Amino acid sequence: MYKFKLQYSIALGLCLAAVSCKAPQATTETPNKAVVPEAYTTSKDTTNTAVLPWHDFFKDQNLINLIDTALKNNQELLITLQEIEIAKNDVRIKKGAYLPTVGIRAGAGVEKVGRYTSQGAGDATTEIKPGKETPDPLGDFVVAAYANWEVDIWKKLRNSKKAAVSRYLSTVEGKNFVVTNLIAEIANSYYELLALDSQLEIVKQNIELQSNALEIVKIQKQASRATELGVQKFQAEVMDSKSKEFEILQQIKEAENRINFLVGQYPQEIKRDRNNFLSLLPSTVNSGIPSQLLQNRPDIKQAEMELTAAKLDVKVARAEFYPSLDISAAVGVNAFNPSYLLTFPESLLYSLAGDLAAPLINRNAIKAEFSNANARQLQALYNYDRVVLNAYIEVSNELSRISNLEKSYDLKSQQVAALNTSIDVSNDLFKSARVDYFEVLMTQRDALESKLELIETKKDQLNAAVNVYKDLGGGWK
Repeated sequence: MYKFKLQYSIALGLCLAAVSCKAPQATTETPNKAVVPEAYTTSKDTTNTAVLPWHDFFKDQNLINLIDTALKNNQELLITLQEIEIAKNDVRIKKGAYLPTVGIRAGAGVEKVGRYTSQGAGDATTEIKPGKETPDPLGDFVVAAYANWEVDIWKKLRNSKKAAVSRYLSTVEGKNFVVTNLIAEIANSYYELLALDSQLEIVKQNIELQSNALEIVKIQKQASRATELGVQKFQAEVMDSKSKEFEILQQIKEAENRINFLVGQYPQEIKRDRNNFLSLLPSTVNSGIPSQLLQNRPDIKQAEMELTAAKLDVKVARAEFYPSLDISAAVGVNAFNPSYLLTFPESLLYSLAGDLAAPLINRNAIKAEFSNANARQLQALYNYDRVVLNAYIEVSNELSRISNLEKSYDLKSQQVAALNTSIDVSNDLFKSARVDYFEVLMTQRDALESKLELIETKKDQLNAAVNVYKDLGGGWK
């Protein structure tokens, strides 16, 4: 009989192994790391500003204080930190599945069976002890320890745990990506606020200039050297500039509240230096080489961790085609009366069992899950390549933007200087009636627009430096 059971077990094991050998193969593709260009331009200098901590990159103490506060209070960042905790707990869950489950249980019950049944008739003729019949009803008291363990033959549980670890690391990189974007967004909004302050000052100066011109044309009208049309034109120009003033004030309020939201505080005035915006110089940025993006950009590292987890998921799904071995054991005491629980060896119970099982009939669901895991792996792979490509393009765009903005700012500065001179000239000529009011108005309007554009270009320069620092992977360290 024992020989028959042994042969049966061997035959069953061979059948299960034969069934599992039909597991499909996973698609194998690798990220296109090798095709990353060697340089952004002709320079191959590896000096990279991304390694610089953000509090060294920014020089404005007011901005540094805002960022410090945001890193403590920003709600999106706090939500992301909880995602890390969730991922950490998922690792613990997967690790728990890999280890044996051990527990203890205690139970009590009572059973009354019919006298005219096989069990009832047997109990009636059975003595628990000499001269002592089996109790009716029969109690059942048990105290036992038990253990269950799925033997990880095919590394299914270990790979599942590794996938959870990779996803945990992915959430950490996701948090870093949120940090670097948060810092960049606060800095850009801060520079926008400074630019609006400077534009507001320019508009106020222009209102004063136009008001002076309006008084001159009123005097000229009284002297019959100008007409009511000129007076009304100058009056309209003053009203237009005052309207711009209120538009900028609204933009300032919105910019302040945008920063307040990022910092995690209710609306209040943002502390800042409102003077000498045009004298601010963008931080110098060294781009290094493109391959450094793979180490510095949190979103690339996050995509890489997701790809690693997806590959492990495929291995886990493939292992479902193989036989699984479960071992269970228990030891304890069991008796119909609590007073007999410590009577040995009569009350002793123990068990040890092993189960080997593999899918034989319902394999479609397993195949579908494997196909899904394989497709998710390809998605993660394509996403990784997409993130790398996007990172390179972002840096390339910002480096080009920095270069072009520098040239544009120089030209606009010359334009503003020329128009400032033309304002003085037009005013002198207008006083001597050598030009009409229309030329004065157009000169003032052109000068205002050019000054506002110069401030806008300065803001774009400062933002471009922030953006390229972010795009290189700086800000989260």
